[in-house]
Amino acid sequence: MDTDALRLFVLAAEKLNISAAGRELGLAPAVSSARLAKLEHTLGADLLHRSTRKVSLSQEGADFLPFAREILAQEDAGRAALGLGQPDVTGTLRFTAPSTFAQLYIAPILADFQCQYPGITLDLRLSDRQFDLIEGSFDLAVRNLPMEDTSLKGRKLAEDPRVLCAAPAYLEANGTPATPEDLMQHRLVAFRDQSPKTLQGPEGQTGAFDPRRSKGTLIVDDGLTQKLVTVAGAGISANSLWSVHQELATGTLVRVLPQYDIADRSALWLVYPKSNVLSAKVRVFMDFLLSRITTPSECGR
Repeated sequence: MDTDALRLFVLAAEKLNISAAGRELGLAPAVSSARLAKLEHTLGADLLHRSTRKVSLSQEGADFLPFAREILAQEDAGRAALGLGQPDVTGTLRFTAPSTFAQLYIAPILADFQCQYPGITLDLRLSDRQFDLIEGSFDLAVRNLPMEDTSLKGRKLAEDPRVLCAAPAYLEANGTPATPEDLMQHRLVAFRDQSPKTLQGPEGQTGAFDPRRSKGTLIVDDGLTQKLVTVAGAGISANSLWSVHQELATGTLVRVLPQYDIADRSALWLVYPKSNVLSAKVRVFMDFLLSRITTPSECGR
């Protein structure tokens, strides 16, 4: 299969502009159109819908796109192994991460990454909603849950310790829990699908942070909102230490049941589809994040 035509197709799918994709590869518009038409003839499918006003991916094109990217990644990896790779890393990298973590730790360092690798275009999807990496054609993601998807590979970015916390004003008005059982008499702030979290005491005693058994629950759908409403005195919440360490340091939030640890095995992972070759653009971005992001366990308890 003509990998040059595949590269043109991938660029055209990303830009939704055949002429612009061709220009990036040094091709005239007519040559670009002819090369894509030949690829479609070879595959027996229309990959792109064309009109006088716009270009869009067909369903067949959307289905084929991740395979085209994989073929190109394999070629680039093979050329790099033979010392034939380009000295400058280029390409579009589709990346997704939880929005709160990205705002605090990734956004501030992206300008430095762009200076180091100006040939890489970052296509970011920052949301606490977890996108399917394969269906969404993502190259890399940050996940803050135990890795259970066997179709993914990953490298641990950092530990992700969780702590219970509340605003001083809330505790003054409602009392401070002394045991996990006391949490049932308090308002809890939690995600809609949050499962009970086991609390482990210093002498082996256990309890639970269980929003379903509390006096009242405020349900939220992103980490930043959870932190903000907790600061405002809405109740007690379980937060990643990396999210609230500054508020704990200033006293805006205080630890609740600090002698208890939340016994989960969550960690921050950089994950990518198992079927993908670790391309140069993914490798350099992973290495950059690993070198620049301070782990939550170093943020201070």
